[in-house]
Amino acid sequence: MRWRWILIYGLAGLLVVAATVGIYSYGSFYGWWARPTVHDAPAMKPAAVEPIVSGLRMPFDLAFLPDGSAVVTERETGRLRKVGPDGQLTEARTITEIAQPAVQGGLQGVAVSPSYQQDGWIYIFHTTARDSRISRLRLDSPAPLEPILTGITPGQIHNGGRIRFGPDGMLYVTTGEADDRPRAQDRNDLGGKILRITPEGKPAPGNPMAGSPVYSWGLRDPQGLAWDDKGQLYASEFGHHNLDELNRIEPGANYGWPEVEGTGGEPEFTDPIATWKPADASPSGITYFDGRIWVACLRGERLYRINTDGSSAEQLLTGEYGRLRQVTPAPDGSLWVLTNGHAGPDYDLILRVTP
Repeated sequence: MRWRWILIYGLAGLLVVAATVGIYSYGSFYGWWARPTVHDAPAMKPAAVEPIVSGLRMPFDLAFLPDGSAVVTERETGRLRKVGPDGQLTEARTITEIAQPAVQGGLQGVAVSPSYQQDGWIYIFHTTARDSRISRLRLDSPAPLEPILTGITPGQIHNGGRIRFGPDGMLYVTTGEADDRPRAQDRNDLGGKILRITPEGKPAPGNPMAGSPVYSWGLRDPQGLAWDDKGQLYASEFGHHNLDELNRIEPGANYGWPEVEGTGGEPEFTDPIATWKPADASPSGITYFDGRIWVACLRGERLYRINTDGSSAEQLLTGEYGRLRQVTPAPDGSLWVLTNGHAGPDYDLILRVTP
């Protein structure tokens, strides 16, 4: 009989460990064994894939200028580089204010002012020795950076870092919880959130909490932002070890981290519209294109396209170009995709993908 008791106690111990190590609640424990909503997505072939730029070093983001060229950020070097429509790569500026070593910080998101032709502003998300912040600059000026939002807690990991102007003209910012989980549920902290600010860096009018830039919370490490043609916002989020997420973002909504990872069904939290196992995804940048959300994946080394209700996912480029960091529509109707973390003399690429 003794072996039976040993077996019973051993199984009980394993359940306790599974429920406590790196998992905070039932919701997260549910994610540990739950089947993701996206699995075995059919592989599709794009019409064409063409590498148009090489020689980038750990690029994080890109944004197009009115003349059809793009600005690209390099996370570790701090270089802001410019790419012509023909793929010609030039140096624009080096952001010397970034902290080193950057790990998952450094020079991250970039956005072009909606009124760029009038004001010339380029916005960047970057980490310093003191904080993560949003600053702006003009490409034709050597003037120092103009910080517009400071005080975001930086971390060795989980910095978020994507910035995008929304259809309302406000600037949206993804921030990670800097590997300090309670930040995501603290509405007075800027980490683990999506922020919404004016182009001058003030809390945007109509935010859920007056005088606060916080737009939604309960996020671990969101790195993608996109709006559909109806103005609905979506965001991608890195899971812990269990489930990555694609979320439909609403003002004032709580997405559950660290209490829930994946779908928990708890009324106080908003569930994702789609989930993946991290080995199949680890989603970074996203975009809306041709009626679908497109998701660039790091660990999964692929590009997903998925309906805005989370259905009918397909995968492209799986394992062909390594880790993918960002996908962005180009003026010529193609998608530009950043690879991320390649070794070798050419380092990382920009791919022109024709769906």
